[in-house]
Amino acid sequence: MPGEQSSGALAASSPPPQGRRESPGSGRGELQEVRMLIEVEAAQMVAQRRTDDDLAAVEAALAKRRDAAKAGHAEFVDADIALHAAVVAAAHNPVLTALFGEFVPVLRQGLIDLGELLDLRTEDPNHGDEGHALLVEAIARADAEAAGRTLREELRQTLDRLHAV
Repeated sequence: MPGEQSSGALAASSPPPQGRRESPGSGRGELQEVRMLIEVEAAQMVAQRRTDDDLAAVEAALAKRRDAAKAGHAEFVDADIALHAAVVAAAHNPVLTALFGEFVPVLRQGLIDLGELLDLRTEDPNHGDEGHALLVEAIARADAEAAGRTLREELRQTLDRLHAV
């Protein structure tokens, strides 16, 4: 309403409505949904807007993510987020970049929890490498449709695994 000031509280901080029970991974499922809303569109923009320097930064971030596969889970998550942050930055949209920056602390904790809940890295320490490589290749080819589709599929697979828990 005009003249009223927002309290700044997020609806997500409210308790679930009476009668509704939180299922394991429900908050992380919501996290994946938000990632689909933000990151899929960002990937499509990047494929259309990226510069050669942007591509070099994204490729370097992918290489660091691969190196981090040998490290602990938190370090791997940090490298994964750095790759996604490089993709978002390459969209050349300062509002999107700032929004993603605000999202990173929640994303980091959610990915750490997710990895533990789904035991993602036990069999494959570089979980998701193929999808991330396909994303970077689509960005390099300036193929916005493939970039969006690749990231959407990667996030959808994780969301499907969460719903199965």
